[in-house]
Amino acid sequence: MTARATIFFAVLTCAIGSGAVLRLDAQGRGRGAPPPPPPGRAAAPVDLTGTWVSIVTEDWRYRMVAPPKGDTLGIPLNQAGVAAANSWDPSQDGRCEAYGVGGIMRMPTRLKISWQDDLTLKIETDAGQQTRLLHFAPPGQVLTAQGARTLQGYSVAEWQRSGGTFDAFLERGGGAGGAPRWGSLKVVTTNMLPGWLRRNGAPYSQNAVITEHYTRIANPDAGDWFVVTTIVEDPQYLQQPFITSSNFKKEPNDSKWSPSACKA
Repeated sequence: MTARATIFFAVLTCAIGSGAVLRLDAQGRGRGAPPPPPPGRAAAPVDLTGTWVSIVTEDWRYRMVAPPKGDTLGIPLNQAGVAAANSWDPSQDGRCEAYGVGGIMRMPTRLKISWQDDLTLKIETDAGQQTRLLHFAPPGQVLTAQGARTLQGYSVAEWQRSGGTFDAFLERGGGAGGAPRWGSLKVVTTNMLPGWLRRNGAPYSQNAVITEHYTRIANPDAGDWFVVTTIVEDPQYLQQPFITSSNFKKEPNDSKWSPSACKA
């Protein structure tokens, strides 16, 4: 054995004997395991806080007023869903079922978004005066729905980043030369009360699973926006997932905030 090999094995033996653990990365360098990424507010790649107003650019006739009874065009209701929608009566317009988690983001409304604490993002609406709480799991934990069913259900949130080299929803931070930040937030909601996808009683059940993807967009001319893509899966009333996208624009303050309660 050469002198160089003898020295190498001596050093390796000392390292093992002292309990050291070596880790080689892809380039062959020793490195300790990285700490887990922080959850919630500490990990937020973009800022969703502030007051936002819905910009109704699609389905105006279904979102700005209550559609006529039975007008469920575009919603993939099954036979049971059609029967439930046909039981709606115009006197029920304004009922709180229309402001549940399955329909609230389609309402013409304003949102106040703030951090209730480091692991809870709060969304308040002036339409229907609803409050949503988006829960981030602490490191190493998995959140499950808990408590009694409510209109807004139990929402579990996580930040996501695009794995590709191109993302159409890229926000540049810190000026023109700032580092790119990716603004994707995934939210999965369960444990809700039954509600309506539209104000005319198009239903979703208490066993629905609602997945949302929030993407923030910033433009020096158009201002600050976010788009929320909502996917409602409900085998009880839907033949297939019901997918919508809703646009919100940031306002400079909450001077136009105008709360109105829904009907119990």
